[in-house]
Amino acid sequence: MVDEQWDKDMLTGKTGPMEGKGGAEAVKKDAMLWGRAGHLTEEQADVYEKFKNEVAARDNPDFTSTIYSFGEEEGEVWALLRWCRARKFVYDDIIKMVEEATECRKEAKSNDFYRDPKEALGCDMALYMAQFPQVYSGYAKNGVPLFFSKPAKMNVDALDAVTTLMGIIKFHWFYMMHDFGDRLRHQKADREGFHRFECAIVMDLSGLSVTQLGSRTLAVVKEQSFIDSLCFPETMNCMVLLNAPSFFSATWSIIKGFIDARTAGKVDVISSRKKGEKRLLEIADAEQLPSDYFGTGPSTEETLQAASPGDMKRLTSEMMYVRGSGSYKTEVEEGEEVEVFIWTRSSYGGKFSIVDQDKASTKVYAPEVEVKHVKLTEDMSENPTSKSLTPTGRIVGPASIKVKADSNGGRFASEKFLVQVCVYDKST
Repeated sequence: MVDEQWDKDMLTGKTGPMEGKGGAEAVKKDAMLWGRAGHLTEEQADVYEKFKNEVAARDNPDFTSTIYSFGEEEGEVWALLRWCRARKFVYDDIIKMVEEATECRKEAKSNDFYRDPKEALGCDMALYMAQFPQVYSGYAKNGVPLFFSKPAKMNVDALDAVTTLMGIIKFHWFYMMHDFGDRLRHQKADREGFHRFECAIVMDLSGLSVTQLGSRTLAVVKEQSFIDSLCFPETMNCMVLLNAPSFFSATWSIIKGFIDARTAGKVDVISSRKKGEKRLLEIADAEQLPSDYFGTGPSTEETLQAASPGDMKRLTSEMMYVRGSGSYKTEVEEGEEVEVFIWTRSSYGGKFSIVDQDKASTKVYAPEVEVKHVKLTEDMSENPTSKSLTPTGRIVGPASIKVKADSNGGRFASEKFLVQVCVYDKST
C-alpha cells in the first residue's frame, strides 16, 4: 500500500499525525471530522480493524479493487474509511455494500470501464457534453477536483438523438474511473499530503423549472447517482447549488431536516450571485475557477469545446422539430470550414440539403439526402442513426448556410432531428 499503516491509537488520534487534534471529541465541534482518520471512537476503530482484516483474509482482487475505487494510490486508511463512513461503521452493512458494488461494477470492469468514450456513447464525447454540460475544471484549495454541472441545460431529446441510456451509463463509468480517477491520482502524486479522493461539485440551477424534471431526465440522474452512491461512496467533498430557484430552495429547507448534519453541512443552496461568488472563492482560488463562475480560468464552454476530437476547432448542435419542413441557419467564418451531420431516431425520416441563406441565391452546398432510422427494437436500446450531409468535402467559409429539412412524416407529426456542425480551421 502507498500510505503508512494506521494502528488503533493513530486512528483515534492518540498518536501519529493527528495527535493533539482532539480525537473523537473534535467531532462535537466539527461534524465534518466524523469518521475521519485520527477522529475515530474506540468502537469505530475496532470496526475499521475488522474490515481491514477481512479484506486481507479474503485476498480477492475483485473485492479489493472495488474498495480502492481509483487505485491503491489512495492509501489504505483513506479508502477503507470511505466505505466505513458510507455505512456508518456497521460492519455487516459495509461488507454487504462492497459485495453489491463488486457485482455492480463487474461488467464495466471487464470492459476496462469503457476507456474509449466515443465507443461507450456511440458519438463523440464533445457532442454528448454539448447536450448535457458537465465538466471538471480546476481544483479546490484542499486539492480536490472541481466539477461543474448545468442540469437545466440538459437536452433530453438531443441525448436520445445521439446515444442511449446504456451509452450514458457506460460513459459515466469512463468519466469516474478514467477522467476523475486520473485527476485524483495526479493530485496524489504531485501534491504532498493529498488524501481526499473526493470532488467539489458546483451545480448551476439557473433556468431550472419543475417541468424539466421529467421521467427521462430523472432516469439519467437516477442511474448515475446509483452508481456513485454504491461504487464511489463518500466522494462528495462539498456541493454548491448556485442560482437556486425558489421552488428548490423551499424543498431543500424541508429535506435538510431529515438528513444527518454531516451530509447537510456539505451542501450550500444559494440564490444570490454575491453569496455564490463569496462561497466559490472560499472553496477555490480565482485562477482555478472558470471565468463564467467568478474566476480567471478558462470558461466551462471553452473546456467543453476542448473535448472536441482531433483538429476540430469547436462543435455546435441544434435540435430540429420538423412538422412538414424546417431549417437551421449558421455562419461559416472566413478561414474556417465545416462538416454537417444529422442524427435521428425518426422512423419516418426526412430529406436534408444545405443551401445559401440568401433566397435569391441558387447555390447548393450539399445535395439532398435522406436520413431515416430503421428500428430494430421497440425500445430505445439501439444506437440512433447519423448521416453526413457533407461526405464529399467540407463547406469552406465565408458562407451563410441553411440546412433545409423536409419530413417524410408530413404535417401531422413532429419529427426530431439533431444537426451537428463540426468547425475546423481551413486546410492549407
